[in-house]
Amino acid sequence: MPTRILLADDHLIVRQGLRAILEGEGFEVMAEVGDGQEATKLARQRCPDVAVLDFSMPSLNGLDAAREILKVCPRARAILLTMHTEDHYVLEALRAGVKGYVVKTQAAADLVRAIHEVQRGMVYLSPGVSQTVVQAYLTKSDIPPDPLSPREREVLQLIAEGKTTKEVAGLLGISFKTAESHRMRIMRKVDVHETAGLVRYAVRRGLIQP
Repeated sequence: MPTRILLADDHLIVRQGLRAILEGEGFEVMAEVGDGQEATKLARQRCPDVAVLDFSMPSLNGLDAAREILKVCPRARAILLTMHTEDHYVLEALRAGVKGYVVKTQAAADLVRAIHEVQRGMVYLSPGVSQTVVQAYLTKSDIPPDPLSPREREVLQLIAEGKTTKEVAGLLGISFKTAESHRMRIMRKVDVHETAGLVRYAVRRGLIQP
């Protein structure tokens, strides 16, 4: 049976290009979507062998989508496509259970190899990523964990994308009061007291692009 792949990227032309490459190598692209929320929804329904996720997507970024997918489908393997090569992004991805970290500028050459590697139970990092990251991860000498819960990161990303508290509540299926509570707790945890500061924090964490 061919490896079943869920492909998530918010740029249609990128998805089409990657799909052509993957299908040309004999993989089955079972679905392609444009945001992290849709990716997690499909993973719950159909459980892919490999989820290939763009790091920067609207509604839910690729890293948090990977966390959710691995919860509902533990046998899946997650690969992130990203422009970020900084150590803290890679460390956070590894800590979340991501097995492949592919730099977008090298995706055409690296993605097929990454899929084969993660299917064998290995971790794959693009050559552009510092190998010292792996050692830091293995020795646990990494950065402090993110102070925000997965739900709080979801709320933060939506706020940073310009959504009002009411819109956040509607998109996540929670009450206005709960959404507002999340917002206040985020501000307290990251010591930020206005929306502009939350946007800057989200950019630093890679949740949205500046």
